[in-house]
Amino acid sequence: MTNRKTKAALLAASLSLGAWAGGAQAAGFALKEQSATAQGNAFAGATAGAEDLSYMFFNPATIGRLDGYGAMAVASAVMPHSKVKDATATAATGLPIAGRADLGDVGKNALVPAFYAMAELSPAFRLGLGVNVPFGLETDYPDDWAGRYQATNSEVRTVNVNPVVAATVLPGLTLAAGLQAQYVEAKLSNRIDLNTISLANGGPAVPVDGDVEVQGDDWSLGYNVGVLYEYSPEGRVGLAYRSGIDHTLKGDADFTIPAAVAPAFGPLFADTGDSASVDLPPTVSAGIRQAVGHGVDLMGEVAWTGWSSFDDLVIEFDNPAQPDSVTTENWDDAWFAAVGASYAFNDQVTLRAGVAYDQSPVPDGTRTPRIPDGDRYWLSLGVGYQPLKNVGLDLSYTHIFVEDTDVSLTAAGENAARGSLDASYENSIDLVAVSVQVQF
Repeated sequence: MTNRKTKAALLAASLSLGAWAGGAQAAGFALKEQSATAQGNAFAGATAGAEDLSYMFFNPATIGRLDGYGAMAVASAVMPHSKVKDATATAATGLPIAGRADLGDVGKNALVPAFYAMAELSPAFRLGLGVNVPFGLETDYPDDWAGRYQATNSEVRTVNVNPVVAATVLPGLTLAAGLQAQYVEAKLSNRIDLNTISLANGGPAVPVDGDVEVQGDDWSLGYNVGVLYEYSPEGRVGLAYRSGIDHTLKGDADFTIPAAVAPAFGPLFADTGDSASVDLPPTVSAGIRQAVGHGVDLMGEVAWTGWSSFDDLVIEFDNPAQPDSVTTENWDDAWFAAVGASYAFNDQVTLRAGVAYDQSPVPDGTRTPRIPDGDRYWLSLGVGYQPLKNVGLDLSYTHIFVEDTDVSLTAAGENAARGSLDASYENSIDLVAVSVQVQF
């Protein structure tokens, strides 16, 4: 095998680096699961809600309606269900790729935590803090499935630390701003089709696969702002903006090549450092909440996420034998819309319900098995219980219906060494969230 340049190009294509993040429970790989209270309404009116501290994630100005000192903890159990049907793959050489065609659940359950705190500095000023996991989760495939050269495991973990300050500048009008300090840690892996790389360079058939795992992390900064306006004692509206955050993840690429064939590939599969730029999207949201009497509140929400920032992913390797790996994403901006209602059964118990539509940003032509995303439809129920004047408990359940999706990738360009893949996905998600808040 003497054509090192060709081998390197095929290696770059074989690294399925199309997503430093696995699938998640809002469209794309975002996580809305930051509030058990708001989830009970399918996040309808979250930007105007201000029922408890967790609403500061959606609009930092909502803490302007809360008094004293408080702290809150939220835990959301995310249970995705993703079944793969009829997966078939073919190498660029035209040879079929043998492997399992039907898989059970490739989504991974996760517990998403959130923490909030607030202090009333004066009648007009509030200081708040939110610690959240705004992006993440994981997909996991067996090493022997037909699409193993596209993906085996994809993981992302984020932590977003968000101090905010809110000021009531006029009666009923609160403005707020905050700083986002965001950490991202990511890992992905796939198998390497050594046979295709060898045959493409005039070498012998290689009856074994290699493996690659790429990982990296980064801290970066952003901001958020919000406004909350109470136009009457019965109603309020909110508007919020959360900036996009640009990350440059740096880490290592680790290769595992069977010893019997490793010498044939020379320095091509040497472990090395790597880096990748990932631009996480901005969001704009608006919400309304209106009391209509007899303990009933109605609410609505609309949000826009600028996922078009995720147009491609370029991986740079420290090893000069390895060229950059470029994966085209071409995601679209996406919309979320929700309506909901709450009913105060008595002074201690509040019942909630909501429905939502969550548009996927992933185009059919660039959908990968790492994020086999589709449009989502939410159905949520929740209950709030206040056993003491300064203690609040909330529980919510959501079922998300996800449209069936298809992955259809050809064995050309970026997929020259990964091969083609055709597969169908049947997806759904269950969410359970609980929270406790204490005020002083």
